[in-house]
Amino acid sequence: MRIVIAGGHGQIALRLERLLAQRGHEAAGIIRREGQGDDLREAGAEPVLLDLESATVEGVAAHLQGADAAVFAAGAGPGSGAARKDTVDKGAAVLFADAAVRAGVRRFLVVSSMGADPGHEGDDVFDVYLRAKGAADAYVQGLERLDWTILRPGSLTDDAGTGLVRLEAHTGRGAVPRDDVAAVLAELLETPATAGLTLELVGGSTPVSVAVKSIAGN
Repeated sequence: MRIVIAGGHGQIALRLERLLAQRGHEAAGIIRREGQGDDLREAGAEPVLLDLESATVEGVAAHLQGADAAVFAAGAGPGSGAARKDTVDKGAAVLFADAAVRAGVRRFLVVSSMGADPGHEGDDVFDVYLRAKGAADAYVQGLERLDWTILRPGSLTDDAGTGLVRLEAHTGRGAVPRDDVAAVLAELLETPATAGLTLELVGGSTPVSVAVKSIAGN
């Protein structure tokens, strides 16, 4: 498969790109700065220079032409203010989804966040973030021309992945290594029967492939 990843230089995206390359897939990662390209090439991915905060739907769709799947893994990051939660975590996600529809790419994965809710209350930056992610998820869920899966990990860690997770509609709070989030994403991309599901992910006791097959009903 050819898979285009928004936020291609992110910590989860780089891990995912390595896994996809190892599995024989072709990954392309959208990046904002040319200097990030070497990291993607090292991971086995093709860098695509594009700023999703200023791009048009047509411009993004051109890079999605011929792709088998798209993954939205971009984020404004923990050091950003409330305004960029709206322009990246919500706005760029909506743009990327619209571009996938325009390009005819049906399979669409979103790396969201546990607690994402368009009705989430509060004025702190993290509250704004959860509203933005929730609004983006709701928008994607309303697009009939996408075979979407929303993945909502718990607290992310840089611990080495265990390959053991809990993947359910509702898991409750918990932590999960970024390694294992990437492994789940790779498995979801190869499991189209997970389309239409919104899933929470934390560390657990079930091997990734078994957890994904189970949630897909296989």
